[in-house]
Amino acid sequence: QVQLVESGGGLVQAGGSLRLSCLASGSINSINAMGWYRQAPGKQREFIAQITGGITIRYADSVKGRFTISRDNAKNTVYLQMNSLKPEDTAVYYCNVITVGPPVYMYWGQGTQVTVSS
Repeated sequence: QVQLVESGGGLVQAGGSLRLSCLASGSINSINAMGWYRQAPGKQREFIAQITGGITIRYADSVKGRFTISRDNAKNTVYLQMNSLKPEDTAVYYCNVITVGPPVYMYWGQGTQVTVSS
């Protein structure tokens, strides 16, 4: 089992920046990929960014060039640096990990609210 705790959300004006953190604990040696998703009111949860093995990184088109994902293995933490924030970035942001398999497991954090005012 892997436990995830996000932090760093808050209220920011459009054009501002926030950095989210996600601390992993438990069976951390089983973690393969770490990433971020978000869910806005009335919408489905959507993929934002993922880092796999500390090397392979991918982003959703909507955040490319504005968001940066990074991972500190020594601290068991994944970060999401969010710059040039827009009101449409307002959502609950969730940390996600995928374990090495088989079997492959997926775990979620409790979420952190990000609100961008116009």
